[in-house]
Amino acid sequence: MASVQDQLEIKFRLTDGPDIGPKTFPAATSVATLKESVLAQWHKEKENGPRTVKDLKLISAGKILENNRALGECQSPLCDIPDALTTMHVVVQPPSEKDEECWNWY
Repeated sequence: MASVQDQLEIKFRLTDGPDIGPKTFPAATSVATLKESVLAQWHKEKENGPRTVKDLKLISAGKILENNRALGECQSPLCDIPDALTTMHVVVQPPSEKDEECWNWY
């Protein structure tokens, strides 16, 4: 049986606008799934938004989270307060012009 501590309430802080969330996720949720959730809720009217989950980086407690890790594995002992809201920062890394030139070449 899952306990309440197996659920984490997360708010995603965007660098240039309003927050996304808060929303509750199971601790077993992968970071890649969190990114998919952020991408689905992204404010479409914003310029230079992410195109794919590869364009997003999630930062929690000063660490960039790896896509293949579960949310529960990424928790910091400093942030391990029951029923607390966790804020993750979202950074968008659009492809560089050099990357786009390479892809347009093919």
